[in-house]
Amino acid sequence: MALSSCSESGDAAKKVADAATDAVNNTAEAATSVANKYKLTPFTSSTEFPDAKINGVTYNNGKFNFDIAEGSYKLGTQTPDADAKMCANSAKGQHIHLIVNNAPYSAQYTNEFDYPLGHGDFIILGFLSRSYHESIKTADAHWLKKAHVHGNSIQNPKDVTEPMVFYSRPKGTYTGKLATDKVMLDFYLANVTLGADYKVKAEINGETHMLDKWQPYYIEGLPMGQNKVKLTLVDGSGATVKTPLNPVERTFTLAPDPMEEATKQ
Repeated sequence: MALSSCSESGDAAKKVADAATDAVNNTAEAATSVANKYKLTPFTSSTEFPDAKINGVTYNNGKFNFDIAEGSYKLGTQTPDADAKMCANSAKGQHIHLIVNNAPYSAQYTNEFDYPLGHGDFIILGFLSRSYHESIKTADAHWLKKAHVHGNSIQNPKDVTEPMVFYSRPKGTYTGKLATDKVMLDFYLANVTLGADYKVKAEINGETHMLDKWQPYYIEGLPMGQNKVKLTLVDGSGATVKTPLNPVERTFTLAPDPMEEATKQ
């Protein structure tokens, strides 16, 4: 009887332990499922522009003038590998992404353009972009300043020395299967290198992905309709870095192509 009692007790304990293990496994599987709702993969290698360079920028009477060096990079032309990227591409070609403070970028296809700023203090970033909106991530291909603007002209521009992250893409509305299946996530860094000490926390519709390399990514699995991406520069412990314009978030929209939908019916 004693042996039988011990055996039954052992069986009960085993059942409890197995149930606990199953619960842990189910929780882990659920967590993995949530984490994998959206798939992020590194962007494929892109056409390089090693000689792309912004020699300088002026802003007078409400007009920007980007002095872009002569070379392989040209505004308004299609990047050679655009068709191979299988993502949204601008029919107007290569362009400047102009970001003022925390506003979405403005795409500019000529080196001179009107852009009224009004009176105040601004952080202004301009960088050269491929036709499919991927930034050229070199020191020469961007211009970043803190500037006081008065009378539609920049006064006393200063270098930005703080570590910063700027949001670039996704932006606006993406229509059709080609544009919505793979959406490019791209951001711009200043005065910081990602790795052990700094990372970019990308929250895609609330789902967190930690990025430790400065490169664009394909996002797959996004639903139709409105989506949101929030980018935060964090330190090695995961704490938000106290730096200007951090974090930054944007909403964008995915929509089916009416012609594509019509062919399904």
